[in-house]
Amino acid sequence: MSFASLGLDSALLHAIAEQGFTAPTPVQVQSIPAILNGGDVQAAAHTGSGKTAAFALPLLQRLLTSTLSARSPEVVVLAPTRELATQIGEVFRSFSRTIPQPIKIVTATGGVSINPQMLSLRGSVHVAIATPGRLLDLVEHNAIKLSAVNTLVLDEADRMLDLGFADELQRVLTLLPKQRQNLLFSATFPEEIQKLSAQLLHQPILIQLAQDNTQAPSIQQRAIVVDEAKRTPLLRHLLHSEHWSRALVFVATKYATEHVADKLRRNHISAAALHGELSQGARTQALSDFKLGQIQVLVATDLAGRGIDIEQLPVVVNYDLPRSTDDYVHRIGRTARAGASGIVVNFISNESEAHFRLIEKRQKIRLAREQIVGFEPSAVTAAGIPTDQDGGIKGKRKSKKDKLRATAASKSDSSTAQSDQAVLPKVSFIWPSKPIRKDNQPK
Repeated sequence: MSFASLGLDSALLHAIAEQGFTAPTPVQVQSIPAILNGGDVQAAAHTGSGKTAAFALPLLQRLLTSTLSARSPEVVVLAPTRELATQIGEVFRSFSRTIPQPIKIVTATGGVSINPQMLSLRGSVHVAIATPGRLLDLVEHNAIKLSAVNTLVLDEADRMLDLGFADELQRVLTLLPKQRQNLLFSATFPEEIQKLSAQLLHQPILIQLAQDNTQAPSIQQRAIVVDEAKRTPLLRHLLHSEHWSRALVFVATKYATEHVADKLRRNHISAAALHGELSQGARTQALSDFKLGQIQVLVATDLAGRGIDIEQLPVVVNYDLPRSTDDYVHRIGRTARAGASGIVVNFISNESEAHFRLIEKRQKIRLAREQIVGFEPSAVTAAGIPTDQDGGIKGKRKSKKDKLRATAASKSDSSTAQSDQAVLPKVSFIWPSKPIRKDNQPK
């Protein structure tokens, strides 16, 4: 199937050709006609499948014949991170450059001064792409109105609908016209999010193309068993021995991003940290340097796990495992994008083995455990299970009754041992025959 068969305008077809796209992806084939028809859409497709273009192209097509309303965009796109909002804006602009009719696209995110964004909204605007908090700031400053919005897009919708954004999203929804088109796009839609999306959408077209990225043949996954204290030396070893040109390393905390990046730099490996407490300028610079290959390693929190497109990224390393299996899908989706191949390396310690088994179960995979010479773990069985069976692996840990029996047996053994050495005196407790008076009772 071609882009022309989807009903797109010749100006957009020219823009698509200039971008080097020859054929639509499955999510684009199903989404573009549905969006052009004006109905609500919920689309689940794996990362790197072309979801942004799947909604950008049909919305730009509809804007070709639109009339602008003062300070009120027709399309609002909400994204959970500044980086993703910026990236979406770049996609819209890349496809709109060859369109004869000028389409004004404004990206507004937090972390930077609001004044330039307010200036960019003067006059009229077609598309506003924003993080929820900054969009509300602009409304409060009377810099933008949302009364003429006819399409709302939630990209990475599962994050937009979770509790972290629920209040801000609800405030935005109250400012929008009730009659509008709603588009939800994400790689994952957990069950709890499905309930919320059902309240937002009206007779939606459901597009379900989200295959497990773990099953994608272009992603080679590995699980290396290593003690937590040896992870950074192992990372340095792999960077050198396997000649990784670039690696995106995920850690659990902001402190860990700085700590690991600093350790790498001390060993003459170019590295930068990326986390939410950096200034927007520092975040943009770190990501740009990494994309351009000016640094070899980007150490990041899950801030980089959502929607960030890094071309030809060869390796993703889970230095710390993600908290949820959905985050695992988003993380590994940073590599092997647009048909390229990639490697995902998971560092598994005794403490994280049980959690990784849960991830494997949810993703329906089972990875062989590797050990690297010189970095062997200190206490792990051949099967990769911690030698301490109280470690929390389902089916292996003791039940509550077993623990109570073991405690009782231990006390019994201790008492027997003591009785062999000495005879303890008996102590009698005499309970009072009358109730004890409380302080607040009358004498």
